[in-house]
Amino acid sequence: MGGRPKVLVVDFGGQYTHLIARRCRELGVYSEIVEPGSLEEALGSGSVRGLILSGGPRSVLEQGSPRVSERILRSPPVPILGICYGHQLIAHMLGGRVVSGLAREYGRVKVRVVERDKLLKDIPSELEVWMSHGDSVAEPPKNMKATSLSENGVITSMSDGEKIYTTQFHPEVSHTQHGKTVLRNFLQEICRIPPTWKPRNMIDEMVENVRRTVGGERVICAVSGGVDSMTTAYILSKAVGSNLYCIFVDTGLLRKGEGKRVEEAARRAGIKNLIKVDARERFLTRLRGVKDPEEKRRIIGEEFIKIFEETAARIPGARWLAQGTIYPDRVESGRAGKGSALIKSHHNVGALPERLGLKLIEPLRDLYKDEVREVAEELGVPEEIIWRHPFPGPGLAVRIIGEVTEEKLRICREASAIVEEEITKSGLQREIWQAFAVVGDDKWVGVTGDARTLGYIVTVRLVESVDGMTADWPRISHHILERISRRITNEVPGVVMVTYAITPKPPATIEPC
Repeated sequence: MGGRPKVLVVDFGGQYTHLIARRCRELGVYSEIVEPGSLEEALGSGSVRGLILSGGPRSVLEQGSPRVSERILRSPPVPILGICYGHQLIAHMLGGRVVSGLAREYGRVKVRVVERDKLLKDIPSELEVWMSHGDSVAEPPKNMKATSLSENGVITSMSDGEKIYTTQFHPEVSHTQHGKTVLRNFLQEICRIPPTWKPRNMIDEMVENVRRTVGGERVICAVSGGVDSMTTAYILSKAVGSNLYCIFVDTGLLRKGEGKRVEEAARRAGIKNLIKVDARERFLTRLRGVKDPEEKRRIIGEEFIKIFEETAARIPGARWLAQGTIYPDRVESGRAGKGSALIKSHHNVGALPERLGLKLIEPLRDLYKDEVREVAEELGVPEEIIWRHPFPGPGLAVRIIGEVTEEKLRICREASAIVEEEITKSGLQREIWQAFAVVGDDKWVGVTGDARTLGYIVTVRLVESVDGMTADWPRISHHILERISRRITNEVPGVVMVTYAITPKPPATIEPC
């Protein structure tokens, strides 16, 4: 994103790191997540106007716990905000005193402002905040003052009044009263960053970047019917026109009606070169008898690459591969910073470009999912694609426990379509992150037409989430669940029992396998 003013969020492994970055963007300031080891390099870009040290699971008193350069804290090149672990780290490294077990505070805690500074501007004298800490700052560094205290006497914020500000509480969490005001004060009053970041205003820049990078060469883009891949295709179409070749592989593991949706969206985008590959039989043959979830994923990824290679080889002069990689994909895959840890291999950032001998282009690489949707709306991507729930790369295969068979595929596809239809009809489409059905090998005895029947059990999985990294199950109306259950057992042959999954992530993942 070039020289645009930005704030860096240093990731110490806290569960709210992405939320901090997202809140900054919601307030109109572009943000990026960096690892502690790559901070000095990132600060050298010249466009950094602020630095936020995130929370984390470690104790600053532990040997080997993550640090930033002491030089950065002693002579801050830009204003710094420390949150939770960052608050304790600043105190510890600048000569304050951090203790363990003084007062453990978790959840909602009342706080009182004792010294108002720029960070606490327009904040009430008393407020309720969200805490999650075992260590506490007992004494601030000599050049800093405590600015608020908790009801238990814990220092909950401090500052030097110039460049360094900290909070023990989490201003990024919605449970903290006036938390957005605290962040806005840091970004606008202290860092002096104007709130100009708007994803939809970046379309012309993204199109021009693609055009300048690709030149007159041909680009291949895989499209799947999801908002990320279709938005990428729309941007590419605007940038390179007829030099764009989109490949849609029907694996037989897709949602109901996915092929028609892709064709319609491609037509609306003016994409002239859409190559459809019917590979349903190939995937089913490869998956026959396979029950292990990771083996299913491996086979599907391997077969997809083979088919893509075969298809791409028939496109003369192709030099680029466009992917719908978004910012969390890069962070999870260890590509957002030099020191990033690998959390998981993502289907969008695998070895495909190297296998094809193509150069990679990722127009959405710096955007979160909600920002992609904003861009998609501006581009005219069909609304049903924009608000379609995330769908796993291996498709329905990871929503089928055990072997993937034609019968279980049919049940999973039809039941999932019913779940999505009822959630949409109920007006919950945008509130729920994902809604789908799962089928395994377990069966239940049922009674249909006065006869005893042995049929499949379908599990309905609905989750609320912001970015899929954590999730909870929604407490929706029993009437909606009853409609879903009745329709599945009436309309999907072979199903006699419907259950509802009520375990959050963690401990359960969103997808069953």
